[in-house]
Amino acid sequence: MKNFAQLHAAMHRSLHRVLPSPVPRRQLRLSGQHAKVDGINHVMPLSSNSFPMLMAAFPVNKRAAAGLLPGKEMRPFSLGGKGLLMVTVVNYESTAFGKCIEYSLAIAVTHGSRPVPPLLPFIFQKSFGLGQFVVDLPVSTEVSVKGGKGIWGMPKHQANLDFAVTGTTVSAQYDQDGKLGCYIEIEEPAPVGLPVRLAVSNYSAFRGMLWKSSSYVEGTANVAYGRQAKARLILGDAPGVAPLKTLSVGDKPVFTAWLPEARSVLDDHVEAWFLTASTEADAAALRGGDTMESVVGLSKSQEWLAPPDRSRTAQ
Repeated sequence: MKNFAQLHAAMHRSLHRVLPSPVPRRQLRLSGQHAKVDGINHVMPLSSNSFPMLMAAFPVNKRAAAGLLPGKEMRPFSLGGKGLLMVTVVNYESTAFGKCIEYSLAIAVTHGSRPVPPLLPFIFQKSFGLGQFVVDLPVSTEVSVKGGKGIWGMPKHQANLDFAVTGTTVSAQYDQDGKLGCYIEIEEPAPVGLPVRLAVSNYSAFRGMLWKSSSYVEGTANVAYGRQAKARLILGDAPGVAPLKTLSVGDKPVFTAWLPEARSVLDDHVEAWFLTASTEADAAALRGGDTMESVVGLSKSQEWLAPPDRSRTAQ
């Protein structure tokens, strides 16, 4: 058994070496450089190591998902005629913003002027702008809001967050102002140990513009698909999740993933486009995100709010 485990680990190391790293060379060239942006000190590249993360994808009504996407250049990614709600929770042990949980609720999308055929974005991810439009992104600390929203345009806001690992399940909850935001619980998938090296494009609305940021995730994932994937998702009454309750979210996940020790690099390169519409009135009605005033005056506090109330989601 010991020899088998050693062989298994050696195979994983070999696969990681074979898989090309998604991290751009520019990030490697910047290694060791220092930056100070919005008063926050950064050491390049913006990396985080050995953090746990969970993921789950749920089918949603594709037409309803399209209605939540601002502008004209994003479309819901289609899988079997359905869109996908992506739930990703990361428990960062160390970042430029300190220790922090990020709780991402997003719609899988492609970015471009034309619709794309199903499945092709998986193969040609960069060509079709495959990524996720982040609808809600609660985080633990105010400094994470200051940096994530002010620098990258992410829709961050501080909330009551937790992250729990029991050995059979992984769960995370977020509350906002005394209301349940979201609860996600996945049954830990079988330990398949799939080597992962991913480039993730995150789209978000801020200041009437569409922002694109990129992160690069590496690790070993335990993944379950279809009937093998088991998860429980509860959307509450907090304002940030209200749009998601219009999506007719399916009860059964498409897949779940658990990465006990992931690594990531957040690219300092950011892109942004104006969100446009056919008329001035339509442009005014776009969901353009928060304004610049929402980040003015934010502190660099790393203090967390109280944990969420788990009695709201106890079975």
